[in-house]
Amino acid sequence: MLRSAVRVFVGAVLAAALAAAAPARAEPDLTLRGTMTGADHQTYREVPFRVPRGVTRLTVEFEYTGREQRSVIDLGLRDPQRFRGWSGGNKAKFTLAETFATPSYLAGPLIPGEWRLILGVPNLRQGARADYVAKITFGREGDFKGFAEAPLRAGPGWFRGDLHLHTGHSDGACADRSGGRGPCPLHLTLEAAAARGLDFVAVTEHNATSHHQAMAELQPHFTDLLLIPGREITTFYGHANVFGSVEPLDFQLGGPRAPSLEAILDQAERAGAVVSINHPAMPSGEICTGCGWTAKTDYGRIQGVEVVNGGTLAQTGSDALFSGVPFWEARLDEGRRITALGGSDNHDAARPAGQASAVGVPTTVVWAENLSQPAILAGLRSGRVFVDVAGAKDRIIDLTAAADGRTTPMGGDLSAAAGELVTFEIAVKGAAGGRLVLAGPAASKLVGETGAALGADETRRLTWTSDGEPGWLRAEVRGPEGQLWLLGNPIYLNRKAPGPAR
Repeated sequence: MLRSAVRVFVGAVLAAALAAAAPARAEPDLTLRGTMTGADHQTYREVPFRVPRGVTRLTVEFEYTGREQRSVIDLGLRDPQRFRGWSGGNKAKFTLAETFATPSYLAGPLIPGEWRLILGVPNLRQGARADYVAKITFGREGDFKGFAEAPLRAGPGWFRGDLHLHTGHSDGACADRSGGRGPCPLHLTLEAAAARGLDFVAVTEHNATSHHQAMAELQPHFTDLLLIPGREITTFYGHANVFGSVEPLDFQLGGPRAPSLEAILDQAERAGAVVSINHPAMPSGEICTGCGWTAKTDYGRIQGVEVVNGGTLAQTGSDALFSGVPFWEARLDEGRRITALGGSDNHDAARPAGQASAVGVPTTVVWAENLSQPAILAGLRSGRVFVDVAGAKDRIIDLTAAADGRTTPMGGDLSAAAGELVTFEIAVKGAAGGRLVLAGPAASKLVGETGAALGADETRRLTWTSDGEPGWLRAEVRGPEGQLWLLGNPIYLNRKAPGPAR
């Protein structure tokens, strides 16, 4: 009996931390109510409910009265075909989806039909009564909000993360305990990210979804590190990261499942995901099939381009060779609005901090309303984002533009009639000795100082007389030897509808 009481206490204390992530709704889809009495002592009851078609996630919240009388009701679940799990008294809330489930429960398809809650009663005294309520919420494609139930940090600010990581769930490898090499456990990558001060990571295994289960289990432990599910859709015609989706995605581009990239993008859009093209300028061949981007693409449906890849930095030692910047800027010149991102492409969690392709090198820094998956994805879409190539903890670059009382942040649009004066402010922190470099059609027409070495915390102001033509302007910082330190996203000037997709 003491064991049952301890289970109840532990469940009450840890329920919120241990539950996998489904956003709470104002009202559940189903509410099941019932009563247990002393006659139910040491018996089981199965309570049926129906799961409709189209459900991709199922969350159960369970509570009952009578604890002051030592009443205990344990909890489990069956679907129409099999046993899906048993948490006893240690969880008051759990979630199941196709690719992840709260520990104690099994991931897998949510088969429509009759399911059953299993209620076990290890203790209920004669004459006692326990009323229970089970609230059941059905999740559907596109409404997944992350493995964390609430923001890990409230309030707006800059959040630092790594958007390209591999573990043993695909081709990540590291030293094992015997001195050899083997698949690298996910938790080592997360520990490296936390040690390096990152706020979020996207784990992007090649076409796999098995890591979603591990992420659901580990998010409650990593209370200061947001875990975003990702996949590197790896095709013969290019690689692309998809952030924020736990739904099935096809990757067999050119085959019957995905005859065109549009089919994959349709799935990503329905899931509410962000899509970013990876290392687009890398050569593709026997060494790395599909590493360069050659897929026929409607770039209006692409949210990001990985302009700095840690793997290429580690191989070449240069931010210019195989850089994604020219590919990205060509899209900007077409009138596309696409966010420049970076990713370490780390395959070994033990790679020493500071080395190219170590976890967090490079770091993508996002301005977001809080530290949650919806806010980070919205920040990526907004374009108020910069890439810290060395993965420093304190470097910042930000860009704003103002004209006639209108102010636009980095990533935003500004319309200015011909002859109208526009003021740009570039704020840089933590990059003493670096030099400011401007790029874009408007860069050569700016008036103001850019050449002098930067101080530790400095804002440069420049002006531009608009010619009324479409264009863009971005800023970056390079070190004394010309090495790229910080790369910012642009402000879009007089942007018009882009031409046909290429």
